[in-house]
Amino acid sequence: MPKVAYSEEDRERIRAELISVGLELMTKQGIRHTTVEQVYKRVGISRTFFYTFFSTKEDLILETLYLQQPKVIDYAHKLMADTALSWHEAVKKFLHDCCYGEENGIAVLTIEEQQLIFKRLSKESYQLFRQKQQWLFGEILESFGIKADIKRVNLFTNLSLSVMVIRRALPDTLPLLVPEAADEAVDFQLDAIVGILEKLKTEVRIPSDD
Repeated sequence: MPKVAYSEEDRERIRAELISVGLELMTKQGIRHTTVEQVYKRVGISRTFFYTFFSTKEDLILETLYLQQPKVIDYAHKLMADTALSWHEAVKKFLHDCCYGEENGIAVLTIEEQQLIFKRLSKESYQLFRQKQQWLFGEILESFGIKADIKRVNLFTNLSLSVMVIRRALPDTLPLLVPEAADEAVDFQLDAIVGILEKLKTEVRIPSDD
């Protein structure tokens, strides 16, 4: 017979599994092509039970993005600690791997996904997302050795997300851009972003622990 009563510990475990499976599927096949049904069937629960954890698919998507944040920060730290890479190379590789997130296990929202998700979010959920996004990009800047004041965080957020989103938008969403030149354009933009970040790094240095 199906289990009808779940302990609080069971519910916490199932919720964590839903988020983890959601992130795995969204990373591999894209957020738009990942369905609620795929997620709850992988975890082994019913559709009705799924909606006791998340009222909408969008709520699940945000939780998967929050789960991904520490992993992204850890990856930035790993690259910066790699002695085989220069500072410029490590920063560029991090941004490059985020741009090509589907190849590197990093979920990145497309333009359509952003529009779909955020028109359905509550004001509170949107504000929470903004706070967590600001924290994420601030932590990444700090890992690069750049003091993460709000002005720098906002600039870095817009610069990095712009190139990531535009790359994902070719050719379907932005048909007037030339898809054959997409990779070359991304490389050019990343060099420009890293150049800006390097300038910010020399302006204000974070004191070392030595």
